[in-house]
Amino acid sequence: MQKQYKTKDIFEATAMLAKKAKLDSLEREGNYYLFVFDDYSECQKLSTQYWRNELSVMAKDYTDAFRTLKDRLFART
Repeated sequence: MQKQYKTKDIFEATAMLAKKAKLDSLEREGNYYLFVFDDYSECQKLSTQYWRNELSVMAKDYTDAFRTLKDRLFART
């Protein structure tokens, strides 16, 4: 089984989704949700680029990804 990448940061998750990382699920942990992605190694690279401010995404892709994640979150609350 391939290891999954998890983050609770919605903006990091948005960047990954905008870069076409596959969102597997949302996982509740206490008062917040984790965004769970397939392909740990690819997401780890994207995360490193994101936190180093080296990741570029198209503005429309980022906005669409953010809306998608918000819709998924609010569908669960």
